[in-house]
Amino acid sequence: MRHRATPVEPVVVELFTAQGCAGCPEANTHVEAVAAEPGVIVLTYAVDYWDYLGWADTFARPEFAQRQRDYRHALRLRNVSTPQVVIDGRRQAPATAEALQAAIDEEGLRRTFPPQIEFRETGDRVGVGSGRPPSGGAEVVAVFYTPGAQTVEIASGDNRGQKVRHVNVVRSVRVLGPWAGRPVLYALPDAPSADQAVAVLVQSRADRRILNGAVLESR
Repeated sequence: MRHRATPVEPVVVELFTAQGCAGCPEANTHVEAVAAEPGVIVLTYAVDYWDYLGWADTFARPEFAQRQRDYRHALRLRNVSTPQVVIDGRRQAPATAEALQAAIDEEGLRRTFPPQIEFRETGDRVGVGSGRPPSGGAEVVAVFYTPGAQTVEIASGDNRGQKVRHVNVVRSVRVLGPWAGRPVLYALPDAPSADQAVAVLVQSRADRRILNGAVLESR
């Protein structure tokens, strides 16, 4: 049975973190605290550019660092850093409890009749409804992740001896296709397995803002 766990217009919180980053465990904790809030989708991307410090991140993939660089360009930031929190693809927020919650609350008020996202009962397709596409068009992105918390014991590097927790760790990202404002049905390349979930995001190509998102979990 498939479980649809997300309200119609959620706020998407993306954390870029690394097991070898000394300042990241605290940020992971703050992001985990908001993951259970209704109306929030939290996604954790592990980046690999801290591996040179002596610990190879067990969850990192090069494409996650590329996604972060895409946000750096869209948000006109000088560089990338960890930890970094991006809210709805529109803004970055400090990875502190108060600032993160304030940013989520502010973005929750910014609802502009986004395209509806609906998963088919079979779990192998997802429909995106009609709406106003952004300048430059949009794409539909499937983010596959492991829901809930995971703990990794770090054996070397700056966090040596620590047990670092992560929530909703992303495993892969796939672009399902373009969206130009008309209803489209997309095939999901992999239906989530028993311990996996998928977040489908409708995202602007040019400025990377997220128009809407929805989650499908296996039950």
